[in-house]
Amino acid sequence: MEAPMDIECIIRSYRTIAVVGLSSGPENPGYGIANFLKTVGFNIVPVSPHTDEILGERTYPALKDIPFPVDIVQVFQPSDAIGQTASEAIDIGAKVLWLQEGIVNSEAEEICNDAGMDVVIDRCLLKEYRRLLGRLMAGGAG
Repeated sequence: MEAPMDIECIIRSYRTIAVVGLSSGPENPGYGIANFLKTVGFNIVPVSPHTDEILGERTYPALKDIPFPVDIVQVFQPSDAIGQTASEAIDIGAKVLWLQEGIVNSEAEEICNDAGMDVVIDRCLLKEYRRLLGRLMAGGAG
């Protein structure tokens, strides 16, 4: 198996992000993060069975319903609900399972790693993007 990609490589390499558990409420952290990522050029694919559209994007009830390739599956779910999402991410051929801050599930990490998928745990994609962008704008290596 290849060595896992680092966070910078993931953010630079992939553009389509399925956001599992994305809520349509602007007061929710996931909404703000997805909105930011959309404004900086990522393709956001909301995954929620509760609504038809979020952030002007069609919402899919489950990962398996998305009719095109997904690079990153970003998760806003309780840690104990991640196992099924990880299996579905593998089934659709996603490259990365990204568990937002506060979300940790070692079983999901193990099954994704065994399937050759990269996993980022307990990290905020928006914060990582800003951290890397700040370094790159300041003339850091990239």
